Amino acid sequence: MTRPVVTRLSILGAGSWGTALSIVLAPRFETVHLWARRPEQAAALSEHRVNRQYLPGFPLPRNVKVSSDPAAVAAQGDIVLMVVPSKHMRAVSESVAPAIRPGVPVVSATKGIENETLMRMSEVIFDVAGAETPVAVLSGPTFAKEVAAGEPAALVLAAPHLALAAELQSRLSGSSFRVYQSDDLVGVEIGAAIKNVIAIASGICEGLGLGSNTRAALITRGLAEITRLAVALGGRAKTLSGLAGLGDLVLTACGDLSRNRSLGIRLGLGETLDSIQGSTSMVAEGVVTALAAWKLSRTKHIDAPILGQMHDILYGKKDPRIALAQLMDRPLTSE
Repeated sequence: MTRPVVTRLSILGAGSWGTALSIVLAPRFETVHLWARRPEQAAALSEHRVNRQYLPGFPLPRNVKVSSDPAAVAAQGDIVLMVVPSKHMRAVSESVAPAIRPGVPVVSATKGIENETLMRMSEVIFDVAGAETPVAVLSGPTFAKEVAAGEPAALVLAAPHLALAAELQSRLSGSSFRVYQSDDLVGVEIGAAIKNVIAIASGICEGLGLGSNTRAALITRGLAEITRLAVALGGRAKTLSGLAGLGDLVLTACGDLSRNRSLGIRLGLGETLDSIQGSTSMVAEGVVTALAAWKLSRTKHIDAPILGQMHDILYGKKDPRIALAQLMDRPLTSE
């Protein structure tokens, strides 16, 4: 059977990450169709060829076409990348699913968990588009600005079947964008989502004036909690020691470009969550994920003290200093 020719990529979401992906993947495709949610944003991108709001300084390649019509963009793609905030994944999926041609792979590049259902992003897409839809996940330690600049990056592409993962790996990999394959969607998505919560905690420690010892302990114990939860949900512990787990956690918890770490720093300095979120259009996924992570850990009876304290800080307005003291005062145990 002859494989269909893959020449067109559709990217739904023109934030910083969606824009960066359109830039780095443009050389692999004849045309990249990029969806921007607001018509005025689509018009500005088409006219100026730069995403001045979310990724200034990086011109769109000539073969990137921008539209504010999500169904029209989705209908064009031989591969469809979903790069929308997790809270919008279901609504956007519902709006584009009828337009996606049968057999076209849908790849989630969104890191999060749906709070209402506790579904991972791939599960949301399956739920909307149907189990016969080829669905995969792209994740790893990446900052949009560095990817757009062409700096070397490594990610993991997870799909239910390695044949699909291998096919997408070959389509998306390039000289500065190395993609590894996996069939562990659970491990990749849980690692990708919950590391954002630990990154906020890392920022809080920095805002409180704490040093490297505290951050190292937090990252290590945070990874243990993420791994326990991923395994309880059917993932593999080995996945969490790779790019989508340890790699992404270290980047997001320590990197200067991390939105979640930056939000945590401001919390540690005494700002309120409402004031921080009201001052930026950027989405820090860890805030939303903290609630879902807490719910999942309780549902699966997982020992997750850091995730519990982060829930209380973000949703119960607990003083971070009190949360830290309670973490340190817990009964002693083995590692």
